[in-house]
Amino acid sequence: MPRPVTALIVDDEPHVLVLLRGFLKQLGIKTVWEAVDGSDALDKAAANKPDVVLLDINLPRLDGLDVLAKLKAARADIHVIIVSAQGTLKTMDRARELGAEGYVLKYAPKSEVLQMLSDAFDGIAGKTGIAAIAEGERPVEAEASKATNLTGEGAAKP
Repeated sequence: MPRPVTALIVDDEPHVLVLLRGFLKQLGIKTVWEAVDGSDALDKAAANKPDVVLLDINLPRLDGLDVLAKLKAARADIHVIIVSAQGTLKTMDRARELGAEGYVLKYAPKSEVLQMLSDAFDGIAGKTGIAAIAEGERPVEAEASKATNLTGEGAAKP
């Protein structure tokens, strides 16, 4: 499969939607839909059939892991990358078991988030390894830096 060109962003934080939309544009995504809760995500994924879904875990109406399970049940070939501030190993393992192709931590510096998304898209295209949780890898904790992150804080959380 070539790199994705359409995407659905699912997040209930408006500033994260804006940032992710900007990253997707930089990565060559041509069409982006947005959903702010789990139910809306399922509706928009069914109606638009995006190449990739960027999915938060903590969502109103339907939890992100439940959305992931339902997306994969409805369309096994859909590519899902978790983008969340929730970074426990248990959550990451569960996301991988449910079929997530990547796991990006929101509190990483913006440049690292962009690189993780790019790596995940390359992985989807079959070019390189997949970001964060693929093949049993664990995300490397970002070093504290002056770079801002998706949570709007000045440095990465330890």
